[in-house]
Amino acid sequence: MTDVTRAEVCVVACAEAFRGNGEILASAFGTCPAIGARLARATFEPDLIVTDGGAHMMRGNWAVGASAEGAVEGWSPLRYIFDLVWHGKRHAMMMPAQIDGHGNTNISALGDHARPKVQLVGVRGAPGNTVTHPVSYWIPKHGTRAFVSEVDSVSGVGHDSAAAAGPAAQRYHDLRRVVTNLAVFDFEPETGAMRLLSVHPGVTVDEVREATGFPLVIQGDVPETRLPTGEELRLIREVLDPRGLRDEEVLA
Repeated sequence: MTDVTRAEVCVVACAEAFRGNGEILASAFGTCPAIGARLARATFEPDLIVTDGGAHMMRGNWAVGASAEGAVEGWSPLRYIFDLVWHGKRHAMMMPAQIDGHGNTNISALGDHARPKVQLVGVRGAPGNTVTHPVSYWIPKHGTRAFVSEVDSVSGVGHDSAAAAGPAAQRYHDLRRVVTNLAVFDFEPETGAMRLLSVHPGVTVDEVREATGFPLVIQGDVPETRLPTGEELRLIREVLDPRGLRDEEVLA
């Protein structure tokens, strides 16, 4: 399948982050994660629960950016979402502005905390998410502005921060995957350091290193990220994203 785009590889990599989750709420932020979560449910994770981004749980498949009328199967008021969060029955894929080598992330502000250069959205749910249920990250533009040696403000809790906070923070701390437009990462169990799992077709390990502002754990030969199957490609192009919104998010 030589006509597979980088965005479609990213969608499949996001879908793979939800493999093995079973009956759990998949909260996906960003276009490729939203398509990926729906793709996972349509193929290898049929028990995943997805929402419309608001107060409804949804059945079946519908296109991103389109009306989901007729696909509602349940109501999920905000208080119910918090129940899922606090009981660990959720896997969120978030979009940080910065991430460091141990998975600390920043969605709050850029620059000195006392006088930031850029105000972002605030920490929002990132601290609670990262100490109560699985979290993955999607970064559509991999570069040294996003992959930094130290985040300007800790919003999402990384492995070293969880260890410093003690057993209560570590007990349910579960960082899963980081997916970018270049590669896929997880975290080495022993050290909590970010580890390169695969590079997307056409990307080299050296290119990933150069775009990352901290040392990566690299073990042996790094494989390529898998391509979508024929059925996955049909679902992406014809059902889940017929308008091609994925290509507007991914910068190859």
